[in-house]
Amino acid sequence: MTGETERREAAEHLALTLVGAGMQRMGARALAAFLFAEKDTLTAGDLAGELGVSAGSVSGAIKMVAQMGLIERIHVAGSRREHFRMRDNAWTTLYSRQHSVVDDVLRAVEKGVDAVGPGRAHDRLEYMRDFYTFLLNEAPMLVERFERQRRGEPRS
Repeated sequence: MTGETERREAAEHLALTLVGAGMQRMGARALAAFLFAEKDTLTAGDLAGELGVSAGSVSGAIKMVAQMGLIERIHVAGSRREHFRMRDNAWTTLYSRQHSVVDDVLRAVEKGVDAVGPGRAHDRLEYMRDFYTFLLNEAPMLVERFERQRRGEPRS
């Protein structure tokens, strides 16, 4: 079994990697804390203690990670504090929510394709449109294949 120091170092490494990928620092640290937590739920106080920061400084991070669809607020009987937990299927939820962003990009690219005549700009915009259309069409099948694989079902 790994020690607490190794667990914390691994969580911080993941958080730094997420920051490098464009995520806000405190949001990345909060997400890593949820991922590495052994408890089913965390409060803002739990999170602050884990990260060594004030409870107020984690509220924005909790909100950001919740808006991403990765954590959810739940009621815990007998507690007056807000509790949060990782969502079931958090990653496929996140992936599905990103589709709305891709849909927006695709609509904007479509307007661009319609706005320019034949030429290099049209070719680039058309390529981008075709790529995002392909991704949107393939993504649901990939998620379904992933879920079947996780359940241990044979490939079809």
